[in-house]
Amino acid sequence: MPAQLLWPNCWSKWDGSSTTRNSCARPSSSMNFSAANILGAGIALTHCSPSDKSTKTILTTRDGALAALDAKIAIDDNELERHPELAALRDTSAEAPSEVAAREAGLTFIKLEGSVGCCVNGAGLAMATMDLVKYYGGEPANFLDIGGSSDPQKVVRALRIITADPSVRAILFNIFGGITRGDDVANGIVQATRQFPLKVPLVIRLTGTNEALAIEILTKAGFSALTDMDEAVKQAVTKARAA
Repeated sequence: MPAQLLWPNCWSKWDGSSTTRNSCARPSSSMNFSAANILGAGIALTHCSPSDKSTKTILTTRDGALAALDAKIAIDDNELERHPELAALRDTSAEAPSEVAAREAGLTFIKLEGSVGCCVNGAGLAMATMDLVKYYGGEPANFLDIGGSSDPQKVVRALRIITADPSVRAILFNIFGGITRGDDVANGIVQATRQFPLKVPLVIRLTGTNEALAIEILTKAGFSALTDMDEAVKQAVTKARAA
């Protein structure tokens, strides 16, 4: 997700090789101001590859000049590796601790306000899962995509993050195995629940690669797994309401 970098002024001057910013740009006319603002935005877009750039507040001073009081540039996390100077500006204290932990664990996670914790592989399936949770009357507690990795430890880390949220009343695993192997996810669930026993109900929907082996692993550990996505979501919503 984008890392938001806030500056109390606008990018307004180009020295031919780099972008600089004034403490508060005060062009002599609105035309000069617009030109400076557009030029600064263009330089920032070229240099930083941001996903969003906006000047939020513009006012007229007593002497008739225009001034940009602040601007926002949102940098995609994928760009930060190429721009360590921007990554160094990140203030993790302004982010949810769970999102920081997820990023460090290599997971895509967004904290939401619901009670159904979701652990899904693939962003598209994760979005569809959240839509179904809402369709059946529930509210997702998070967006969490474990990606296509066949690493049981990713599942362990994902469950640790979800269970740390006190608002979660039920956990839903929705796995469609392609690159992600079902048996690796199953092993991750078993390992996680041995390390920290769950205090809320767990609903598992798992189908695809190594499905039979995954169900065998889960069954031996005392879990059951569904293959129907709608049924799994309905069960998770019902259990979250009853908890």
